[in-house]
Amino acid sequence: MDKERLKGKNILITGAGRGMGAAAGEYFCAQGAKVCLTDVNIDGCKEVEEKIRSNGGEAISCKLDVRKREDHVAAIKATVDAFGSLNVSLNNAGVNKPLFFMDITEENYDFIMDINVRGPLLGMQEQARQMIKQGKDNGPYKILHVASILSRETFDDVVVYGMSKHAIKGLIQGGAKALVEHNITVNGYGPGVVRTELWEQLDKDLVEIGKFKKHGESMDSIAENMILMKRYSYPEDVVGTAAFLASPESDYMTGQILMIDGGMVLQ
Repeated sequence: MDKERLKGKNILITGAGRGMGAAAGEYFCAQGAKVCLTDVNIDGCKEVEEKIRSNGGEAISCKLDVRKREDHVAAIKATVDAFGSLNVSLNNAGVNKPLFFMDITEENYDFIMDINVRGPLLGMQEQARQMIKQGKDNGPYKILHVASILSRETFDDVVVYGMSKHAIKGLIQGGAKALVEHNITVNGYGPGVVRTELWEQLDKDLVEIGKFKKHGESMDSIAENMILMKRYSYPEDVVGTAAFLASPESDYMTGQILMIDGGMVLQ
């Protein structure tokens, strides 16, 4: 691993208390970055922070509800106060609650869209505001989003989640056009089935609505029938793509989503 790859990068990550966000925080720090870990689960962030520090990295933790603009502002201020600037942001926080199409409720829609769309929009605005303040000559700056295979298509039991990830695609493309003059690039990556706490809960929810008969069947069935590589992924399969997008290696990219899904969606 290149311990200098992300040296000089001060990175804010949302949803970093567990799962892919936590794994990205550890991986970024191992490559030389300084990271602000944010989540509503502040205890999770502090556990990740302690692990990073024990391995010689630099990290801080901030409680952040992505639906609240003032929380984004506070987390960005904490990042700048601790590290001097904000160079990269990773808008990773997200939720899912599967329901078949005719069972979708307003509550289900609001829950998913508030966190998965409103959250990244507010975060992106405030992150860009700080980057613009720092001056284009101190860039390039990078704003990253976690999309999904469902930014390309969707299924009948996760319609609202698919809608939210299609919205992230629009946010990436529109943001890239809006912010390029400030030396800010906007990109994302699209995981498929990643075995995290989110997918463990999703697996239970899919059994509850009758999509699958027993726990664990969803991941195994999807791996066997929909993934060319015949296995689901783990966070360590994904973080390398995130690090590439955070690094100087991706400086000539903007408005793109890189799929990292084992071959679920071919494009």
